[in-house]
Amino acid sequence: MDRIDTMQAFVTVATEGSFSNAATTLQLSPQLVSKYVSKLEERLGVRLLNRTTRSVALTEAGTHYLQHAQQILLSIDEMDSQLGGLQQNPKGTLKISAPVSFALKHMARLVTDFQSHYPLVNVDLQLNDRKVDIVDEGFDVALRIGHLKSSSLIAKYIAPIRLILCASPEYLQKHGTPRRAEDLKDHRYLHYSYMEMEGKEETYPWLKAKNSERGGEFHSNNGDVLVDAAIIGAGLVLQPTFIAGEAISSGKLIMVLPECEPDPLGLYAVYAHRKLLPNKVRCFIDFIEGYYGTPPYWDKPIINNQPNTAL
Repeated sequence: MDRIDTMQAFVTVATEGSFSNAATTLQLSPQLVSKYVSKLEERLGVRLLNRTTRSVALTEAGTHYLQHAQQILLSIDEMDSQLGGLQQNPKGTLKISAPVSFALKHMARLVTDFQSHYPLVNVDLQLNDRKVDIVDEGFDVALRIGHLKSSSLIAKYIAPIRLILCASPEYLQKHGTPRRAEDLKDHRYLHYSYMEMEGKEETYPWLKAKNSERGGEFHSNNGDVLVDAAIIGAGLVLQPTFIAGEAISSGKLIMVLPECEPDPLGLYAVYAHRKLLPNKVRCFIDFIEGYYGTPPYWDKPIINNQPNTAL
């Protein structure tokens, strides 16, 4: 029994949610799909799926195996696609969705450089901070920032995204500089509407508590507006360095509680898993990988572990 076939059967069951749906997608019988998955589990010596009469659910081992299996199958598809289209120049329209602030600051040159390498590709770049439905809305690629949850889409990691808590020197002079996470309860926080404050970061509970207990709050779905407000002394702001980095490096904003900096998010290129990935999409994914540098160029002006200046 082919190892790739068993891997493909498992991935399809996991993404489609049932053996019957997977069988329809693979154009196989449910019995054969079940046999493939059972043989895979037997070979690995571990249960990948918990089965009931109505549904299937990934085990912990299945979750780990799914991530690796998707990447392996993607690599195989990409290799076949590259060989099949080796002599073809990518062309057509590449429809991309990207977050507003990131695109405004960091995508004009990317698109220009990409098109200088692939002049036959038209680019339709649409800016939106909501999570678009790639398939239903007809996007080839979506750039997303965050901790991505498992899905049937393929996500290519592009760069780390640091989040920095900061405020203007004038604000800190007037209200004092927080020394511990608990001190944040005495400060005004400028809240980004799409920020997911879940996890182990010790600052999040205090920032959330602030917004729920006091009036006069400032919420916005745009990080640039919040950073501009922080620069003129409106309060503390937690924003990515690709937005706030220039203000931090110039001294307009000062890092607060750098020792409590949240774990970085990720910038990902997300696209639908297709057996024959269009050449224009494959070329864009290859082009953007490593484009922003390691670390990203917007982080380089910021001195790591910058001391929190007492005011």
